Amino acid sequence: MGFIRPRLPPVDAGTFRTLPRDERLRILTRHWVEHGFGTPNVVYLFYVVKCLLYVGGAAFVISLTPGLGTIAQAPSWWSEPIVYQKLIVFTVLWEVLGLGCGSGPLASRFQPVIGSVLYWLRPGTIRLPPWPARVPLTRGSRRTVIDAALYAAVLASAVWLLTRPGDGSHPAGSGTVGLLDARAALPLVVSLALLGLRDKTVFLAARGEQYWLSLLLFFFPYPDMFIGFKLVMLALWWGAATSKLNRHFPFVVATMMSNAPLVPSRRLKRMLYRDSPRDLRPSRLPFFLAHIGTVTEYGVPLFLVFLGDGGFWTWAALLYMAVFHLHILSTVPMGVPLEWNIFFVFSLFHLFGAHGDISVRHLHSPWLLALILPSLVLLPLLGNMRPDLVSFLPAMRYYAGNWATSVWLFTGDALARLEAGLTTACRLPTRQMESLYDEGTALLMSHKVQAWRSLHSHGRAHNGLIDRVTHGQDDVVVMDGELIAGFALGWNFGEGHLHDDQLLQAVQERCGFVPGEVRVICLEGQPIHRRTQAYEVHDAALGLLERGHVAVRDMVTRQPWPTDGPDYPVYDVERVRPLRPVLQQGIPAPAGEDAVPAQRGDGPPPAQDSPS
Repeated sequence: MGFIRPRLPPVDAGTFRTLPRDERLRILTRHWVEHGFGTPNVVYLFYVVKCLLYVGGAAFVISLTPGLGTIAQAPSWWSEPIVYQKLIVFTVLWEVLGLGCGSGPLASRFQPVIGSVLYWLRPGTIRLPPWPARVPLTRGSRRTVIDAALYAAVLASAVWLLTRPGDGSHPAGSGTVGLLDARAALPLVVSLALLGLRDKTVFLAARGEQYWLSLLLFFFPYPDMFIGFKLVMLALWWGAATSKLNRHFPFVVATMMSNAPLVPSRRLKRMLYRDSPRDLRPSRLPFFLAHIGTVTEYGVPLFLVFLGDGGFWTWAALLYMAVFHLHILSTVPMGVPLEWNIFFVFSLFHLFGAHGDISVRHLHSPWLLALILPSLVLLPLLGNMRPDLVSFLPAMRYYAGNWATSVWLFTGDALARLEAGLTTACRLPTRQMESLYDEGTALLMSHKVQAWRSLHSHGRAHNGLIDRVTHGQDDVVVMDGELIAGFALGWNFGEGHLHDDQLLQAVQERCGFVPGEVRVICLEGQPIHRRTQAYEVHDAALGLLERGHVAVRDMVTRQPWPTDGPDYPVYDVERVRPLRPVLQQGIPAPAGEDAVPAQRGDGPPPAQDSPS
């Protein structure tokens, strides 16, 4: 693998282009096992530099606080409570600018390497309100001058808050510099909330479920504030652990470890799969590693929050959790939540080390629990029961392979018209890669994203649903919804609700596709109490075509390439319009047409399928 050139499978691009989709996926998924994305070394250097800029930038900005001292004096002031407050604000600013999660080549951003600020300051780009029918003054999908001004207010209020000095009137224990005046956080809290009601993308990008909630804790006295910070961290760990209680996570572990730059052994990577290259289901090793991760995120935070006393075992637990997060960071996962893991490592030593004497047993204000428990308990509970209602981020259902996803299907020149019809700050990822590499390299790299998706359990369902919808149609261009969201919205981070039928409607308003030109297959996450996942098929011009369910059992027993043709098993099917006439003839079915006869697999899931 070169410093600049990616490592790609030894196949001629012209030949690859003519192969059937299942054969293309066989080649690329088998290559992924040993080489991952085939990322050039320069990309890893990019992320190393970006992490150093995050750490160094935060340290420099915080050191400007009157009374702290220079960066060189950081060992004497890193434990000051105001340092943690300002790190939260700095991280909000970093993320909302687009410098954190979802940036760079591993998020399919090549030129430019970020989106966010380039979109959200630009009127005319797409915005997605979370509740347009319920919240007044939020309808529409076009970013206005008001939206851009609100976003600018978020940036300005974050910068202003970072410049505020400590308030020395706070009680003993709050540090020599004091804490931030909570009233100074009001502009950031309010502007980000208002903007989030206009555009959910920005609020999710700011990681509002963690950082915006933490801003509200500024209004509580020390030490209640730090108890609140600890409870937020506990909820994040436990939410992540709960999200791993499924049959999907071992697929994530195998796929992520295959892409880890610090795991060079091809033999070890092959051991992650049952019988590579013939059987690419996870072996027992990813299952074992998955269980370790789940136990870690439940057990160690439980000890730190409720039993830690600042002694030997507390520091042993801190070091163990630090290694845990540094390991995640070292795998450089797709979506690259690197700064997020760095924040966790610092939080470990700041909250549970330097301020380990503050126990939840010392909580004074019941209002703190009234504020944070709905976000830390009720929202995750609702998100696990009804994943269609809550983003996987506030539901704290993190990188566990169980989140909403989509694939977009284009025929004819629809993809080119999509690019021409939207106001954006970049071109489609394939076009970006073509400006860096030759057309053949760009083709193979873009298809590697499909291979990555296919290696997850939900990707195997997508493969079956694509064949079900296309019926072997050979002129269909398949693109992962993540790529469409990054191009159209300026940010993507595994949130399938950002590239579902709501985005499709916004695209249709601008491009006016005819029936059959653009379809989207949306696959919802698995509810914690069910063994199936809901799917929907939408046409840009016609709306909903079909909805139904797929069984998790069918997903986890298949290979990462399609094997069923159009007969992938689906259940509880409701057909609004037949799929085949829409696709093959490009004409809509009559409105209200009765459902066509059920195909093989329609009906309830097999009774012997055990809950997952």
